[in-house]
Amino acid sequence: EVRLVESGGGSVQAGGSLTLSCAASGYTASSYCMGWFRQAPGKEREGVASIYTRDGATDYADSVKGRFSISQDNAKNTLYLQMNGLKPEDTALYYCAIRWGDWCSLVAHEYSYWGQGTQVTVSS
Repeated sequence: EVRLVESGGGSVQAGGSLTLSCAASGYTASSYCMGWFRQAPGKEREGVASIYTRDGATDYADSVKGRFSISQDNAKNTLYLQMNGLKPEDTALYYCAIRWGDWCSLVAHEYSYWGQGTQVTVSS
């Protein structure tokens, strides 16, 4: 059974930093896509960043480019999202997810497995 568990969320002031983690287990695939998504109240879930596990290729939403960084530790089966320069508009529930296949995307419905999410709140 695939299991994704996010952690690291919290409350910070604008300009602050947080690092989210996603511990993954329950599968043996070596090449797949992992992504971070977020959903604010009343808004659709949006893709934040993705990484293809085989070659480390990354992609980011325009709204977070230059501020967020996605990375992976294959030995620990853990995905990270380093968030710097946080803004109030970054406030949301953040999810990690897995997309099986040979490429990545930031489209939520293409992902098969999801964690429960971790809350990030940024105050002005």
